[in-house]
Amino acid sequence: MIAALVGLASFTAVSPTASAAGTGSGYWSARGAQLVDAKGDPVRMTGINWFGSETANFTFHGLWSRNYRDMVAQMAGLGYNTIRIPYSNQMLDAGSAPTSIDLTKNPDLAGLSGIQIIDKVIAEAGTRGMRVILDRHRPDGAGQSPLWYTAAYPESRWIDDWKTLAARYKGNTTVVGADLHNEPHAVSGGGGACWGCGDQAVDWRLAAERAGNAILAVNPDWLIIVEGVDCVAGTGSPQCGWWGGNLSGARQFPVRLSKPGKLVYSAHEYATSVFAQPWFDDPAFPANLPALWDHWFGYLEKENIAPVLLGEFGTTLRDPRDGVWLRELMRYSGSGPSGMDFTYWSWNPNSGDTGGILNDDWTTVNTVKHGYLSPYLIPPSGGGTQEPRPGCTAAYRVENTWNGGFTASLRLTNTGTGAIANWTATWTVPSGVQVTGGWNATVAQQGSTVTATAPAWAPSLAAGANVTIGFQANGAASPAPSEFRLGTASCTAG
Repeated sequence: MIAALVGLASFTAVSPTASAAGTGSGYWSARGAQLVDAKGDPVRMTGINWFGSETANFTFHGLWSRNYRDMVAQMAGLGYNTIRIPYSNQMLDAGSAPTSIDLTKNPDLAGLSGIQIIDKVIAEAGTRGMRVILDRHRPDGAGQSPLWYTAAYPESRWIDDWKTLAARYKGNTTVVGADLHNEPHAVSGGGGACWGCGDQAVDWRLAAERAGNAILAVNPDWLIIVEGVDCVAGTGSPQCGWWGGNLSGARQFPVRLSKPGKLVYSAHEYATSVFAQPWFDDPAFPANLPALWDHWFGYLEKENIAPVLLGEFGTTLRDPRDGVWLRELMRYSGSGPSGMDFTYWSWNPNSGDTGGILNDDWTTVNTVKHGYLSPYLIPPSGGGTQEPRPGCTAAYRVENTWNGGFTASLRLTNTGTGAIANWTATWTVPSGVQVTGGWNATVAQQGSTVTATAPAWAPSLAAGANVTIGFQANGAASPAPSEFRLGTASCTAG
């Protein structure tokens, strides 16, 4: 992720009018500053970043807590229509095995490589009408690099890997673009990336042309997404902003692609809780922000030059100014399909600088944060009318035992995308066990099947919510029950 700077050297429903636009059909292109689908209809990315594949885990974070399909379904259900997937070149190495996956929750990921797991997420996103952009976030899992190459991962490897991915997903309209390199930036004391300086070794604009045209030669349907740098001299004050956030140099030195209609510029933008930039202390704040954004990237949209993707922006909301900044940025981005594209950082709650849309339990939603975004979200095609997808986790624990009996608790979490009205749960007990009573639900047993029905005082279980059912039984406390179900969903261990 982020986005350090270089200094100078309650859930809101998606609006029904937005859902009509969806994600369109076929591949996307640029018409001036507007993204359009294969039919020429306006489309807009209103997405989310789900990171982890760029780290030493070599796969999405959170798979230690939840099933990947459930998370993708939840994203779509909330109205996010695009997933930006960071990865590293190291992830593509043969010896880079994914780690920290709960295979009881994700059994179909056993033995897969990092890119094969990305295949799975892409396939799931496609079933939801979502789109995916791939973000080459780092050369290796260790951290950001100011340039697009390192000694271990030279430019040739960077381009070859992009060509391989372009070929891998050619014809798959879920994957619409390539974010070439995350946050090119200068280095304190001199060095790092520049824009328009003309030096082949450090001019990010020239490198983006080389990689972008190589990708288009393999897959002419992809969007080529080019981030800014941090500092650009000679374009006005302030000359430095966030890593990847300064596109002021693109006016004099635009990126030249073999297919100009595939170019998308991208900027990153963060709140003062990430770094105390001087403009947050300006007495004119927040009225000073639109002019700054115009200077760095907004002019490209306002002058109909090219689309701009706010590829990363995020906040912990710890500082009171953070909420003001986020409100103003969303207002600046505009509403409806003609607004500026964005992918919020991040879905993950474990982003140290920003936190995420998910809370630390990896299931419930930070409704305050999501509330800033939801009026601007355009759901994926069919979003808002999709049938809720069921999902469940079950955590069983014996609470007390005595000669001939025991008490136990069962916590069930609704990991599906919709609320369950008048919920019912079932499980199978071993031979010789007879339930004699229960609490927090009406509990009854027939044969080896125990059924718990919702109490009258809490008949509905919202998406992300849980309920703990207690019961008393005669018989042995071990082995544990099995085959837990919540409504129509078969539960995984949780």
